[in-house]
Amino acid sequence: MESIIVGIDVSKDRLDVAVRPSGEVFAVERNAAGLEQLTIRLRELEPRVIALEATGGFETIAAAALAAARLPVVVVNPAQIRAFAKAIGQRAKTDPIDAATIAHFAEATKPEPRSLPDEATRLLGDLVARRRQIIEMIGAERQREQRVTVPHLRRSITRLLRALEKELASLTTDIDDAVRGSPAWREKENLLSSVPGIGPVISSTLIAELPELGQLGRREIAALAGLAPFTRQSGRWRGKSFVGGGRTAVRTALFMGALVAKRHNPVLKAFFDRLLAAGKPKMVALIAVARKLLTILNAIIRDSRPWQTA
Repeated sequence: MESIIVGIDVSKDRLDVAVRPSGEVFAVERNAAGLEQLTIRLRELEPRVIALEATGGFETIAAAALAAARLPVVVVNPAQIRAFAKAIGQRAKTDPIDAATIAHFAEATKPEPRSLPDEATRLLGDLVARRRQIIEMIGAERQREQRVTVPHLRRSITRLLRALEKELASLTTDIDDAVRGSPAWREKENLLSSVPGIGPVISSTLIAELPELGQLGRREIAALAGLAPFTRQSGRWRGKSFVGGGRTAVRTALFMGALVAKRHNPVLKAFFDRLLAAGKPKMVALIAVARKLLTILNAIIRDSRPWQTA
C-alpha cells in the first residue's frame, strides 16, 4: 500500500490541501471550524506525513492543531519548495498548485515529522527572535549615525538608540528570567555555559532554536545548524566545500561562540591553531571550530556532563 502524503498551502484565510498519490484536493477556512474539519479528514486518510510551508507565522496555528491531534506534521522551508518547483518545471502558481507541489516535495524528500515546541519554548523563541531584531536595528542606526551630519537628525538617532538599548536590556532580562525559571532549561543553560566561549545569549539561542541538541548524532545536528559541509564537483572538476542552509540564528550564534572559543577555550584554540598551521584559511578554520563546538555541546547535553578541560 502506497504511503499517503499531504501538502498544505497556508494563506491568511484558508488552507489548500493536496493529497498524494490520489490527487485529491480540497480547501478549508483557516479558523477553528476549518481546522476541526481538516483534522477529521486527515485522520481518516492516515497520512505518513503532512507538510506545511512556513508562511510568516500563518502556518503555526494549523501545525499546532494537527500536532495536537497526533498527526505527523512537518514545516518545510519555502526556499526549498521554490527550488523544487523550478526543478520539476512547475511555473504555474495558484494555492491548489502550491499545495500539490508541497505534497510532491514531501513525497520526494521524505522529511521526518518532529514534535512542535511547547508554548514555553515558543515564547522563548519569540523573545530570542525579538532580541535579534533589536540588535539588528541598533546596528542599522549606528551605521546611519556615522553618515548623518545634520545635528537634529543625529539627536533623533541618539534618542532612538537609547530607546532600543533600553528595550534590549529588558528583553535580555525577560529571556534570563524565562530560562532561570525553568528547572530543565536552567540545567541545560548551566551545562552549555560551562564551555568556554558560551555565554547566556548563545545558550538561550540554542535552547530556543535547537531543541534537538543532545538528541541527534553529530552529523545530523551539524546539518540542522547549517554547519555540515557540502562539496561542489563535476567530473574531474572539484569545487570548494561550503556550509549553508539549516537554522541561520543557530549558525550565527555558534560563529559568535567560535570567535570567543578560538581565543579562550584551550581545546578549541589548539584545534584552530593546528588548522592554521596546516595552511587552512582563517574562515575555513573558524567554520571547523564552530562545527567542533557544536559537537562538544551536543555531547555535553546528551551525557548531562559539564565541560571538562582534561
